[in-house]
Amino acid sequence: MIEILELQGGASPRGRFDQAAKVLEAGGLIVLPDRRFALSAAETRMLDPSISDDRAKNISLDPATGRVSGTRLDDAGRHVLAGLIGRFAQTADALLAELTPRYAPALQRRRTSFRPGAIADRALSLRKDDRRLHVDAFPANPVQGRRILRVFANVNPEGEPRVWNVGEDPFDAVARRFLGRLVVKEHAATVKEALGLTKGRQSAYDQAMLRLHDAAKLDHGYQADAPRRRLELPADSLWVVYTDSVMHAALSGQHALEQTYLMPVEAMAEEALSPLRILERMTGRALA
Repeated sequence: MIEILELQGGASPRGRFDQAAKVLEAGGLIVLPDRRFALSAAETRMLDPSISDDRAKNISLDPATGRVSGTRLDDAGRHVLAGLIGRFAQTADALLAELTPRYAPALQRRRTSFRPGAIADRALSLRKDDRRLHVDAFPANPVQGRRILRVFANVNPEGEPRVWNVGEDPFDAVARRFLGRLVVKEHAATVKEALGLTKGRQSAYDQAMLRLHDAAKLDHGYQADAPRRRLELPADSLWVVYTDSVMHAALSGQHALEQTYLMPVEAMAEEALSPLRILERMTGRALA
């Protein structure tokens, strides 16, 4: 059974620091049902799906350049949107510093995303359909063994929840089920990097995780029969989860913010619980 640590109140109790890390690393979620990320009047006007350029699933802020992509807004609108997304990034930083202070020196902030559109409106292939249970893996941005930790906020102005299914099998059980399909092709990684299809070299771990992502999404039997728990994540709530080890599916909802971090496995309290170390034990080889 997956563990949900629900922290009530405006601030998390200081005695829950160690518990929060343990829950996350064991494949659980931390939900803060009343940690509201409030929007200004100008920012509320950004809650309009028409601001998307319709080419990308997310509107995102690059932490290196401060540039917003994925929107058709003019310069004035982009300025407001960049302020909104950037402020959420700072909120996520502060939340993780509070919940898991031992992570703070090692966390590497990546893109911050805003999703104004409704999940149900997306028409996608099975591989891209996040309504199917999956773990996260990045085709073009190799993580090379690092963890993917994400902070989410539901900012729906109508009070609608964001609904997820969360798989209740632990990561090692899921990996064992699909292990025969996690074929690693070293030459393919070299070719992709040379052609500029990836930003850096895909490690064997990146390849294995991408194959696990695809194998789970394409397996109709797994999607029908895998044990899962339905979560309704309320408006004005935040939640934190390692999306590289927790099987999850976003079923419905609209207006969400998301902050992605990468973290070396060495910074975990229990490194052996990372997908990297689990897959290395199963395959008997170094993967990153």
